[in-house]
Amino acid sequence: KRPGWSPNKLPRMATMDAKYKNPDNDKMPWTSDNPFAPGAVTHQGMVYAIQHPFTGKMIYPSTSACWRYSQDQMLDIMSGWCGYELKDLHDEAERARVCGIPPTEVRPGVLAIVLSDTLENSIKNASQVLKRGQWPRFYFTKNGVGGIRRKTYLEHVGGRLPTNLWKYEDVGHTDEAKKELMSLFDGRSPFDTPKPTRLLSFILAVSGNRDMLFLDSFAGSGTTAHAVLKANREDGGNRRFILVEMMDYADSITAERIKRVIKGYGAGSRQVERTGGHFSFYDLGEPLLLPEGRLNPAVPLADIRSHVWYMETGEALPEVCPSRQLNHGNKEAGVMESPAFLGVSRGTAYYFHYDPAQVSTLDHAFLSTIRTRAEGYVVYADRCALSEGELARYQVVFKKIPRDIPSL
Repeated sequence: KRPGWSPNKLPRMATMDAKYKNPDNDKMPWTSDNPFAPGAVTHQGMVYAIQHPFTGKMIYPSTSACWRYSQDQMLDIMSGWCGYELKDLHDEAERARVCGIPPTEVRPGVLAIVLSDTLENSIKNASQVLKRGQWPRFYFTKNGVGGIRRKTYLEHVGGRLPTNLWKYEDVGHTDEAKKELMSLFDGRSPFDTPKPTRLLSFILAVSGNRDMLFLDSFAGSGTTAHAVLKANREDGGNRRFILVEMMDYADSITAERIKRVIKGYGAGSRQVERTGGHFSFYDLGEPLLLPEGRLNPAVPLADIRSHVWYMETGEALPEVCPSRQLNHGNKEAGVMESPAFLGVSRGTAYYFHYDPAQVSTLDHAFLSTIRTRAEGYVVYADRCALSEGELARYQVVFKKIPRDIPSL
């Protein structure tokens, strides 16, 4: 018997699970849940009407809410009751009411999910599904004529638990991944060992968080970004990704795949809907330091200054260099600061005293060029001509620039 354990905890656990039933003989127990999610204004593509298959009435999300899943998912779910299709109802006023905004600000062209057959035939088909059981994920209360609700399965509560064994039926396989790439790149697979999107989708589902940042430091064909964009489209999440790829196909394969996923790809019956979203692509420049630890002379001075400032402060160096500003904390109004001046952060002034062609020295002559009042000073230079006592008296910290030139 563990300390703090008491038998009365067991009934409480059982009570939590007791709300999960299986009235329609589904594959697992479920409970009735809200069919809507918050965020109507920011997810206007998920605010539209769905026609009731038993009454024919148009159902809209409640005020300020949107449907829980993307429209293509909802169309697929509703088609489990009877035939449905997309149709423009020109219902901007009603959708604006749900969003709480003027009709002029509502997103145009959002289609409704309506019955594709007569109401009489739709009722007949939906009644057969109701009697058969195993209803679709979104169902109708009061024997079909009530409001719409959503099933939440006991197995899915709190996110799917990870296990040591992930079966290919759940996460896909390499053959599937290659076929997916072929559909993206006009019938060819430009990458030898792609990961299936379903694998990454499974990992995202295990995380159970719609606002996470995912890092893939070996991006390969870009499957991680594909899965993140797909998940955001499906549930309206705000997941983000950072991909790193050092090979020369980062632009032609990795970034290109992401572009096509965002815009949509394929044609005809194999066309895949666009996910939307955006990303930025960056190329690495010259390495700041050479393998032996010396400063790389090929790196532009502006980049070196930005790097030094960021490493010291964790901030971005302002675009307008403070050394070009007058009367900004200077000892002498109207006098320009030293060209070595980087800026002031948390009471410390930073200087990068550097000349690509010759040795730079922290000495009294350099100190005389400092115009900014600060609690302390950090000066980068090749060498220091001041004593330890002088550095302490002037509240200066000397840092050697990692380089060696002949004159040194």
